[in-house]
Amino acid sequence: MDGLSSDLRLRDHDLTWREIDGEVVAVDVAKSAYLSSNPAGSLLWSMLASGARRDGLANRLVEAFGIDRARAESDVDAFLRALDERGLLAS
Repeated sequence: MDGLSSDLRLRDHDLTWREIDGEVVAVDVAKSAYLSSNPAGSLLWSMLASGARRDGLANRLVEAFGIDRARAESDVDAFLRALDERGLLAS
């Protein structure tokens, strides 16, 4: 997964989601799985819906939550890893 130089995005089939009161609620139709996120996850999710790079995701967390860059990168990596393990990222 090379998110620094290429766009990362959510897969576009069998995945539906809505943002409700700052929280993303998603359904992985293929696996009949319900997912939800915290505010940081919701921010990253919405960026990934249209395509984003790892560094852009980390920058946005720094801006939105005032965390340091290393923490933002670690959080982004963990979030991307979780999405990838669930098969939610486009390949």
